[in-house]
Amino acid sequence: MRRHLWTGAGLAFVAIGAVGAFLPLLPTVPFLLLALFCFARGNPVWEQRLLDHPRWGPPLRDWRERRVIPRRAKKAALLAMAVSVAVTALTAGWPWVLIPGGVMALSGTWIWTRAE
Repeated sequence: MRRHLWTGAGLAFVAIGAVGAFLPLLPTVPFLLLALFCFARGNPVWEQRLLDHPRWGPPLRDWRERRVIPRRAKKAALLAMAVSVAVTALTAGWPWVLIPGGVMALSGTWIWTRAE
């Protein structure tokens, strides 16, 4: 039963990651990392298929093996976060802009300080 739950969660994260491949403000790789985590516990064959994927496998393997985020991915993540902050500032205004601004400050700092 637990394997089925882990596999279901992995499939859900793959689906969200697939949507993120087409929507500019939704990240893809973090959801695929969560899918890997779930598949490792529920379906190791699907975990390996995700690691062997020609497009998404290399960044997933880089993170798993060396905890590396490529510079291009860092810039893309920070740009997407900055756009989110700007959209919130324009639509919701003060003080709501503090929420995505704080999230960007914390998570952006963490992302930028990871190895390349």
